[in-house]
Amino acid sequence: MTKNNIKELSIQVNLNGLSFCILNRTSNTIEYLNSLSFDTKLTPFDLLKRLKTELSSNTVFADEFNEVQVIHQNELASLVPKELYSENHKADYLKFNSKILKTDFIATDELAINNSINVHVPFVNINNFVFDTFGTFIYKHSSTILIDSILQREETTELPQVFINVNANTMEMLVFHNKELLLFNVFEYHSKEDFIYYILFVFEQLKLDTETTQIELSGNIQIDGELFKTLYTYVRHVDINISNYSFNFTEEINEINLHKYFLVLNSF
Repeated sequence: MTKNNIKELSIQVNLNGLSFCILNRTSNTIEYLNSLSFDTKLTPFDLLKRLKTELSSNTVFADEFNEVQVIHQNELASLVPKELYSENHKADYLKFNSKILKTDFIATDELAINNSINVHVPFVNINNFVFDTFGTFIYKHSSTILIDSILQREETTELPQVFINVNANTMEMLVFHNKELLLFNVFEYHSKEDFIYYILFVFEQLKLDTETTQIELSGNIQIDGELFKTLYTYVRHVDINISNYSFNFTEEINEINLHKYFLVLNSF
């Protein structure tokens, strides 16, 4: 890497898959964008093996990077208002809605945009390997990036809006209104019936109207897919995310499916 060719790497890790993005800061171009999906949910140990294999077998990762970021995507996270947060009670914030072990390392991200602390459990084995491979790096929980990128939008709307990031067996769901977060939760689903049940449950709890509330989708979903069609049966306004990124993209990258990479693209 020279000062005329500054590159940054973002890696999204999930027990169901991996995503990679390389940004050339000098040309402001996304040079590499790729994801791997696993047939079954891996253990953190096997996830690390897959990450090692991918990084060692692909020459794009042989470059030097000015900055490396890891996005930990799991259900082990909880938002706490900053004024209520105490460093001494990190485990308490998580244990009521997540299964954590006494040996788990607990990290925090600060969300300035809504004055909160995101308490989460990263994949420590992944962090150790990335540090050994690249040196100093940044890591965050996926929900930190998701919430921050959504609330950063300069939008004023009459009604609350819903944003759902879809993964292989989980979905992250945000309900927001004029930069205020009304709800964030992660739901595990194994069928289209599960998928629609949790969404309609949130609509019912927050008294959202299926005829007027708009849902925006990112992640592992296609407009001609079963999940989208099921959702559109019950909710009138459903769209796939189309973000106007400030980056350029190389010709090899299919810009039609950028919604699939919402997290890594918004991590820079």
